Amino acid sequence: MARTPSKSTRTPAASQGQLRIIGGDWRSRRLSFPDAPGLRPTPDRVRETLFNWLAPYVEGARVLDPFAGSGALLLEALSRGASRGLALELNPSAVAALRGNLELLRAGNAEVRQADALQQLQSAAAEPFDLVFLDPPFHQELLAPACQLLEARGWLTERAWIYTESENAPSSLGLPGNWRLHREKHTGQVHYALWQRQAMTVDA
Repeated sequence: MARTPSKSTRTPAASQGQLRIIGGDWRSRRLSFPDAPGLRPTPDRVRETLFNWLAPYVEGARVLDPFAGSGALLLEALSRGASRGLALELNPSAVAALRGNLELLRAGNAEVRQADALQQLQSAAAEPFDLVFLDPPFHQELLAPACQLLEARGWLTERAWIYTESENAPSSLGLPGNWRLHREKHTGQVHYALWQRQAMTVDA
């Protein structure tokens, strides 16, 4: 499945795309987002699989979406009872659309920042997150640095869940050694994986 190279650097088109929330309080709600190249929601089937994996862990979770794009994953988590969310996105049209959708849904428990994800993650976290969605643009070597910063700068709770989308198999990603692969699937050329952070051990 072909994927355009960037969610954030292309000029948004005037037309609109649509996403559908597939579960929770906002189930079946359809929302618009800029129909820009590379900015598209994770497909319904993949989101359904992911949130089946996460079903026991979403309610009450603090959620981080560093490469938010359309915000589909964040919106799905909020619909299913996440307590709060933070989205990072560089594309100003996508930021405006996601803020508008959150306002439309009266979701006052989420914040959207127009920011470069890696720059933002270099800062120490104000609070750790229970659930993180990582779907960066492919072929730009963004996933591994983002994961290392999440681990190093205090963005994750002790047993946080991390979802990744990548063009390469999970075993080749070189992610932090204390992350354990929980589930994985692939569709076409895209690999989907769910990881759980394990507490770092200190040698006596």
